[in-house]
Amino acid sequence: MQSRQAQAAPSIPRWLRFVLRSDRAGSAWFIGLGFFFAPVLIVVSPWPALTKALWVAIALAGLWLGLLGIAMATGLAMVLRTGAELSEDYWRSIIDYPGALKTHAPAMSARAKTHAPQGNAGAGAARQSNVAAGAAPPLLRR
Repeated sequence: MQSRQAQAAPSIPRWLRFVLRSDRAGSAWFIGLGFFFAPVLIVVSPWPALTKALWVAIALAGLWLGLLGIAMATGLAMVLRTGAELSEDYWRSIIDYPGALKTHAPAMSARAKTHAPQGNAGAGAARQSNVAAGAAPPLLRR
């Protein structure tokens, strides 16, 4: 009975944070470098081998971002399949908002914790995010 309850507890894959951060950073670099790609192609157009190498580099970067997108969708689907939700603190830790809580452990939202099966209901209260508790987000407070 206890092993079934332990298995039912939702968990967030460790690699999901890496994938989400890598996708965010990679997309920003890809878009940023895209603005400089056309002028560089014009400059190196007399050398077909160099032009081809640049196109291959851009194609590989796009393929890598596509694979990260598939991994991100898979990881988020795994979390949602357990019936859990990712807390606001988890998303803020990936986006690096100023004032975000730096938690290394995966966090679930208060709603997901109330819907998740608990082995021991009296084992401490779950910490809720500011928004879940009804307070204004930190950026809107004065």
